[in-house]
Amino acid sequence: MTPQQKFESLTEQMPVTSGSKGIYKSCITAGTLVYTSGHVPFDQHGNRIKGRVGAGMETLEAKMVARNVGLCILQSLINTYGSLNRIKRVIKILGMVNATPDFAQHPIVINGCSELFREIWGDDLGVGTRSAVGMGSLPDNVPVEIEAIFELETEA
Repeated sequence: MTPQQKFESLTEQMPVTSGSKGIYKSCITAGTLVYTSGHVPFDQHGNRIKGRVGAGMETLEAKMVARNVGLCILQSLINTYGSLNRIKRVIKILGMVNATPDFAQHPIVINGCSELFREIWGDDLGVGTRSAVGMGSLPDNVPVEIEAIFELETEA
């Protein structure tokens, strides 16, 4: 299956993203690289998912939120490039977790996004470099924000 077909086969309900509060583009191309802005989680009604990991939100719940953010990133790529088939590979993920100072499971949380990308592009092309860091706060009190860099397929 192609990356687009894999995305379309996902059975989960897709988040509905709503407007930004900032001035930026969701995706931008520089040469063969695609940079995404930080994406945050949305529910199926376009509302931002809110919470702080370690203070009312558990690690596994936050991991599912990170998967949700990954879905939002994939939808932005589709909106910009027409299909995930235009994306060759994942280069880097930067995952930020809104967490209490004593929380230490940031990599497990961001695995929610990393595992999704691996499902779409496979073990080789779907796994890139990564950082998973804790933050004292994130916009609108969302629990996770993720940005990513991808490589575009070069046209023959």
